Formats: sequence, structure tokens, C-alpha cells
Amino acid sequence: MKVAIASDHAGFAMKKELIDFLSSAGYEITDYGTYSEESVDYPDYAAKVAEAVTEGTAERGILICGTGLGMSIAANRYKGVRAALCLYPEMARMTRKHNDANVLVLSGRLIGVELARRIVEVFFETGFEGGRHERRIRKIDDLPDLRRRSD
Repeated sequence: MKVAIASDHAGFAMKKELIDFLSSAGYEITDYGTYSEESVDYPDYAAKVAEAVTEGTAERGILICGTGLGMSIAANRYKGVRAALCLYPEMARMTRKHNDANVLVLSGRLIGVELARRIVEVFFETGFEGGRHERRIRKIDDLPDLRRRSD
């Protein structure tokens, strides 16, 4: 499986650990940055992973920032991206089963690396249930873009 991963400065250390973990498990990883703990703007990195997922160059994505909230908000601006902030393995299981989430968002400051590894494992090993959940995913995809435009 091809996985796109990125973080801001607050998620950089965890990202490095997860890249090693996923690579050793046989996943093909593309690291979209950041490449240091120097302060950066998280929307820039959320965009890179969201674009990789929507364009099909990655099957799944992982984003990491301080709380995970900013990355979640930014990534979910992209049609077809279902980014889910998961702080526990059960959240990862349920978002895959019911929401077919394709981007996992983690908190670099609120959870440790061991818990993050377990969340990643569950996210990648859990399939989408389909059925009634598929109808709900289609409804999300059909929601209008209500952002203000400067026409």
C-alpha cells in the first residue's frame, strides 16, 4: 500500500518514528515534510497529503500536528478526503469501518509513539463495512461547497 505522510514541526518526531515503523512493515511511504522541528504552517502539509490521496498517488494518508485538529480541518477541505483524528485504536477501527476514512490524523503532543503505532496498525488493518455506511459516504461527497467565493 502506498502511504502519504506529513507533519508540521510538532509532529515531526512522531512522523520519523512512524515512517520507520511503516517501512519495516512493507508499506511504500512518501514523506511530504516537514523535515525539521522548525516552525511551519500545517495547512501546507495537509494539502500535500490530501492532494496525494485525491489524485490517487497514495491510497491512504497520515497527518500529524500538535493536537491533530488543524490538520483534520485542513485536509477535510478536499473533496474525497475523509480525514479522521484518532486518539485511540477504537476510533481508528470505527472510522475505517463506518466512514471509510482515508487519512489518519494523529496528535504529536497528546499521545505517545507506542499508542500512535497501535492506532496506525488498526487503521491499516480495518476494512470498510459498506452497506448503510456507503450511502452516508455518498451523502458527504454530495454536500455542496458553501465556502464564500469572491466572484
